[in-house]
Amino acid sequence: MVTPGALRVLFLLLLLLWASGMENSRILEQPRNVCLGLINEGNYESFHLENTAGCFTKCRQSGNEPCDLKNLQRYWLKYEFHLVENQMGIVNTSFLKAVVQSVSTNISEDLLFSLTPSQVPRPVTEEEHEPPDRVRLPRSLFESLQDSRSVVRLAITLLDIGPGNLFKGPELSLEDSSSVLNNRLVGLSLGNISVSKLAEPLEITFSHQRPPSNMTFSCVFWDVTKGSTGDWSSTGCSTELSAKRTVCRCDHLTFFALLLRPILDRATVQALIRISQAGCGASMIFLAFTVLLYAALRFYRQRFKSEDAPKVHVALSISLFLLNLAFFINVGHGREPSDAACWARGAIFHYFLLCTFTWMGLEAFHLYLLVIKVFNTYFGHYFLKLSLVGWGLPALIVIGTGSANSYGHYAIRDKKNMATLELCWFREKTAVSALYVTVHGYFLITCLFSAVVLGLVAWKIFTLLTATAGKEQGPNWKGVLTVLGLSSLVGATWWLAILTPLGRSTIYVFALFNSLQGVFIFCWFAVLYFPSRTAVASSSGTARIDQVHTASQE
Repeated sequence: MVTPGALRVLFLLLLLLWASGMENSRILEQPRNVCLGLINEGNYESFHLENTAGCFTKCRQSGNEPCDLKNLQRYWLKYEFHLVENQMGIVNTSFLKAVVQSVSTNISEDLLFSLTPSQVPRPVTEEEHEPPDRVRLPRSLFESLQDSRSVVRLAITLLDIGPGNLFKGPELSLEDSSSVLNNRLVGLSLGNISVSKLAEPLEITFSHQRPPSNMTFSCVFWDVTKGSTGDWSSTGCSTELSAKRTVCRCDHLTFFALLLRPILDRATVQALIRISQAGCGASMIFLAFTVLLYAALRFYRQRFKSEDAPKVHVALSISLFLLNLAFFINVGHGREPSDAACWARGAIFHYFLLCTFTWMGLEAFHLYLLVIKVFNTYFGHYFLKLSLVGWGLPALIVIGTGSANSYGHYAIRDKKNMATLELCWFREKTAVSALYVTVHGYFLITCLFSAVVLGLVAWKIFTLLTATAGKEQGPNWKGVLTVLGLSSLVGATWWLAILTPLGRSTIYVFALFNSLQGVFIFCWFAVLYFPSRTAVASSSGTARIDQVHTASQE
């Protein structure tokens, strides 16, 4: 029989076991709730730092760990204020390197600190060998604070944010292979002293390997006012790129990073396609108007039938119209075509692209005969020979390229090998040499020839107009407009492709102006031939010569 005393002891043991289980449960649950950013809020002891730093890995896109990114990011942003206000000296952990240093506002030179990832930031002098990763703080930054204080405390932080979602931001889409370089943030703070709009920017130098050809670097800072949780912004920062280092210049203090981004991510590719489709659609309409205007002029002006210059313009217009049509078909298909259909699409697109390059080169050749050579320019069956070159040479190249089975599925890819655009073009990897020879090489040859001819023609036009104008001063707008009109014929808008490696903005400029080439050609054709050629003869440096030397030799 169980005595009452034994029952009391048994009940007490059960209470102890229950309390122990609750405590263990609380201890087990606490790390899981740390990533909500509330448990360790305002606590920056070593245990709390380590505990919160675990969220850099736990908070991933998979969503298995409950995380509050806004609270966690605010925790680390406030840490620099904690360092300054509590006069901390050096912090050295696996994920955090920080130093706090008192700086006189009456310093005589800029401050230079090493930002070597494996070391605590340390001051270096101009005489020392400059470390590859460093920050330069201008003397003027501290001089601007002399009126309010003689000494300030400067905190410099290196924070490893790991592979998770913290400090990635909405715009830094991981699926587009964008990333923070080495997952490393550089924090600069004077505590509660706000520093912005510096007259002389600070400089942060990041060292790195040469980026892939389809990637670029961008200097950014963490903007807490952007979006619901904060995001990266480049306002007030400039980026100076080189092969193995990037210099960021910014006009304020906060957390900085170097972003590695695709030059052509999915969003950029889609935007470029929309711009190109809109521009090409407008060009096709105006190119059709050009052909119709030519047909009308042939019907109403008998002498117009014998002139070769408008025939060359119309041939270029037709080739460019068909190229734009092939572009629409190539990028606008819904389901993936078969290998045979894709081969045909790639070959047709390649053919009309080469035809366009060739006719732009022939425009330059015709211009050379009219303006530069002038004399001894008789060719029997002149336009027929131009047509054989303009339509026949590209056909030979495409037949040779197609016989090597070079056409097929092609994709523009980002760093993670994800396709951002798929189309029928040259086969990936297997036909790279054919692409460079028959497209890039062909383009460079026609581009150089056209540029040289256009330069010579511009020089002759301006020389002629200057001589006829006498001593009158001021800009020669007639000559400028004439050269701009001729540049649309010889493909000057395509030359902008050479500038596209400079960055995303130049790619947008190229896509916009190049897709509108047909509009420019129509404007030139209409001004030159309608309603009366005699009305523009005095404003065109080539119209007078054109009247004499463009009679058909057929």
